[in-house]
Amino acid sequence: MSATEAPAEAPCVLDMEASGFGRNSYPVEVGVALPDGRALCTLIRPQPEWTHWDDSAQDLHGISRETALLHGRSARAVAELLNRELAGRTVYTDAWAHDYAWLATLFEAAGLRPAFKLEHVRMLLDEEQTSSFDEALRVVSEELHVTRHRASNDARTLQLAVMRLRQQAGAH
Repeated sequence: MSATEAPAEAPCVLDMEASGFGRNSYPVEVGVALPDGRALCTLIRPQPEWTHWDDSAQDLHGISRETALLHGRSARAVAELLNRELAGRTVYTDAWAHDYAWLATLFEAAGLRPAFKLEHVRMLLDEEQTSSFDEALRVVSEELHVTRHRASNDARTLQLAVMRLRQQAGAH
């Protein structure tokens, strides 16, 4: 399997970028790698009460608050998009605690409930695969020539790393 392929049995993977990692942080971008190979990515416009900003988070993902304000979709529009695309699915992330909190912030602002379940990506891996996960991420990232730390890039990289580890396990 090459790094650009996403076979039908690929897991659905989500990644979020945020204003920081503190208690008052909020999502500014969400990316999803879908099982059919499609990717979704959208900026999220900060709510008026979402004021926390950590420059070190911006340094990591490259999204300024001004960019999110100008080009982001409303919390409701993003929550509706996620529910439409992810309804009934189990969606995986490698940063469950952060992404779960940021999704809760997003859906609370939207006045909606998620129509999907969020789980940690390690639920898909056995102990041996888990110990090789960081290396698989590095290799896939290099193969994809990922130069920007953005939600859709990260989601696709995670998805393909899981697939590679599962494929290797099946080959043994």
